[in-house]
Amino acid sequence: MKLLVFAHIPPPLHGQSQMVAYLVDGFRSDPSLGVEVVHVDARLSDNLADVGSARGGKLGRLLRYCFAALRARFRDGATILYYIPSPPKRASLYRDWIVLLLLRPWFGKLILHWHAVGLGAWLREHGRGWERWISHRLLDGADLAVVLSGFNEADAREFFPRRVERVANGVPDPCPRFAAELAPLRRAQREVRVGGGGVRVLFLAHCTRDKGLFDALEAVVLANRTEGRIRFRIRVAGTFVTAEEERAYRERVAQPDLAGVVEHAGFVTGAAKERELLGADVFLFPSYFANEGQPLNLIEAMAYGLPVVTTRWRGIPEMMPENYAGLVEPRDPEAAARALLRVAMEEDGLQFRERYERNHSLRAHLVALAQALRSA
Repeated sequence: MKLLVFAHIPPPLHGQSQMVAYLVDGFRSDPSLGVEVVHVDARLSDNLADVGSARGGKLGRLLRYCFAALRARFRDGATILYYIPSPPKRASLYRDWIVLLLLRPWFGKLILHWHAVGLGAWLREHGRGWERWISHRLLDGADLAVVLSGFNEADAREFFPRRVERVANGVPDPCPRFAAELAPLRRAQREVRVGGGGVRVLFLAHCTRDKGLFDALEAVVLANRTEGRIRFRIRVAGTFVTAEEERAYRERVAQPDLAGVVEHAGFVTGAAKERELLGADVFLFPSYFANEGQPLNLIEAMAYGLPVVTTRWRGIPEMMPENYAGLVEPRDPEAAARALLRVAMEEDGLQFRERYERNHSLRAHLVALAQALRSA
């Protein structure tokens, strides 16, 4: 099958664009999967702050991408359109209208891959009548809706797809020799923590309030107040999206209760990112980001065998073990602090590595996605 993928790859880097890159590269490098990709890199934003915004120049760029897709449709014979619908943002939704109005009539089949969540409910509860009408005219009746988890399946079904398939996100294995090399280290790190050693907490995400940055800081402060024997320190790795949040962060970490507790690594990738994940004891991600789907940072932490403290939010609980002690309510730093204490003492992270291998490896993702695409 020939698939016209109308979606952008990094930059800017975020979970959705990274998964598109994995899709394009993965299918192109492995013909046995049976999916031939024709890719139109429909990048409209220059940085994270620009994502989803309405500004001059984007419309002209979008129209050029649409015409490139139409040329590829007839030149390369790609009759199936793959598209990722927007989160509940008007500017992004209007972009979807333009793309689907211009492209959908020319393709035999439409596949929608629902990475973000909330569009269906937002339209029903907050959309204007004419917005709902146009959206349903253009998004309804896709031949296939691919969803990440049970949580966002309901959102996709708001648009009456003919078929729905669940395909979990996956990332390349960063530790192919995990059992021989990293598993003993994780066990040894837990023994050090139990014996009274310090706990190195890692927050690795976009540095925003709703990704849980400020709740992570408060959770570490509270954990240190509760547990006098063990000292928690936090490494913050990621990019600030707004100047206001960066100022608030700088002011907060300058307070006495965080003195000597916080280290800021900034944006990390490659070997620097690997060092952060290898050196951490616990991965802390108390997100309540409205459009959270299936965060790649959590999958990466699992691949490194890191114990996790995160939130009962959107599709995240489906990624965690049943009745897991490190799963807390959003916006509750006290609960996150208690979870940090318990997870640091009880978990060596090996069960998360097993979950990664079973559910979230890139190979498993590509095989499942290829099967879902062929079902259409």
